[in-house]
Amino acid sequence: MEWKWVFNEKQQPEENVLSLLAPGEEIYLCYKTLRDQAAFTNKRILIIDSQGITGKKTEIYSIPYRCIDMWSIESAGMLEMSSELEIWSKVGTFKINLSKKCDIKEIDRCIATHI
Repeated sequence: MEWKWVFNEKQQPEENVLSLLAPGEEIYLCYKTLRDQAAFTNKRILIIDSQGITGKKTEIYSIPYRCIDMWSIESAGMLEMSSELEIWSKVGTFKINLSKKCDIKEIDRCIATHI
């Protein structure tokens, strides 16, 4: 199975992300997605995905670092608008497109630190 998201820019975590943290869990990076937020914590990658026209239905993805088998990063070229992070886990593949406002190397360091 494959999941895809777009991260637009780095921002401060909102209450909907903060309310999901476990005791002792800290956010290192937080990004604005199309309608929500995604966070890289010291324990997992957390993605909140509003669905439907109204966005009232929400799906929350929690990817513990211990479940990640491999990841790759692809930086943006001269004419490309985005970078890409691809994560392979025991349950499937996750593709995340990152706008030029996101630092792909910062995300790579965060994942490498916690794996």
